[in-house]
Amino acid sequence: MHRPALSRRGFLLTTAGAGAALGLAAGPAVAGSRPRPHPHRRPFGRYGSPAARRTPRTLYVDPHGRGDFTSVQAAVTAAEGPGWTLVLAPGTYRETVSVDADRTGATWIGAAEDPRDTVIVYDNAAGTPKPDGSGTYGTSGSATTTVRADGFTARRITFANDWLRADNPDFTGTQAVAIKVQGDRSAFHHCRFLGHQDTLYADTRDLGLFARQYYADCYVEGDVDFVFGRATAVYERCHFRTLLRTDLSGAPHGFVFAPSTAGANPRGYLVTRGRISSEAPDGYYKLARPWVPSSDTTARPMLTVRETHLGAGIDAVQPYANMRDAYPWQEQRFREYRNTGPGAAVTVPENRPRLTRAEAASHTREAYLGDWRPYDRRR
Repeated sequence: MHRPALSRRGFLLTTAGAGAALGLAAGPAVAGSRPRPHPHRRPFGRYGSPAARRTPRTLYVDPHGRGDFTSVQAAVTAAEGPGWTLVLAPGTYRETVSVDADRTGATWIGAAEDPRDTVIVYDNAAGTPKPDGSGTYGTSGSATTTVRADGFTARRITFANDWLRADNPDFTGTQAVAIKVQGDRSAFHHCRFLGHQDTLYADTRDLGLFARQYYADCYVEGDVDFVFGRATAVYERCHFRTLLRTDLSGAPHGFVFAPSTAGANPRGYLVTRGRISSEAPDGYYKLARPWVPSSDTTARPMLTVRETHLGAGIDAVQPYANMRDAYPWQEQRFREYRNTGPGAAVTVPENRPRLTRAEAASHTREAYLGDWRPYDRRR
């Protein structure tokens, strides 16, 4: 049963301080009811507190003042050098956060078991004017959270951008990034990524860095190119949800993946054992389109989707499209293997490039991530 939708911004404002409960089932940021945390309960759960610090390099963040800091960025700024852990109490952190490259080996933990309770959110878009009058933010500058450091790990946190087209009908720069990740060995476990266009920017710091990223048991929602970038990224057991666009009268509403893999990189995006669902009409979404940016016209986007359930929202007849006709998707590295669901039906074989069994053996998390094994650790 579908519940009435409420905009992300409105929902987060009404639930701030009571834990942000963002619904999964019935569209973007559907209102849910969560009880206000009991004032005598420990805001950091089993992860200690400022009075009982787990390690000397653990900091506690709580918007209600019960930690070392009330904002995530303040804690990041204080955590100079490598190896810091931030424990985030449940709440809504309305701010932008930037992790510089020298903050290596950082770990962020949402103290609540449910990632919907710990939310980092802001509402900049690419076309949002900068306060100093120097122009607009652009796609990268719109990110609520930016992580440049290697060795970053996040657990049970929601990263969101609640900028809405409906509130800004005159904007042309409608990209609004929830998180931009650029470092090598970046891992996200049981996290949520909420936005519309360009939600999850899985990228690298430069063309020569083949940054590896791992997303396990995560949820991502959006509409246009909402998982994009040039990282080597593995998405294991993740749920991708395509949103209904009321500003469009027909298909396509958008594209799930838009990789921009460097031509020299042998590994791009790997989606394995996941699922793609949709609140839009059947066939209104493409699985992917290749992004060959003007800054790297030698890019050769790579995406493998295997053993994943593709819901009816995916156009099974023409699941891929061009972003620019000069770089047709047929010349990129798009492959599928043993997918299921109505969106995976092979009706036009030349539109569904598939791996052979022998080829599939080299499209695994082990092959993509090499000597880095984030999936072996206890979570």
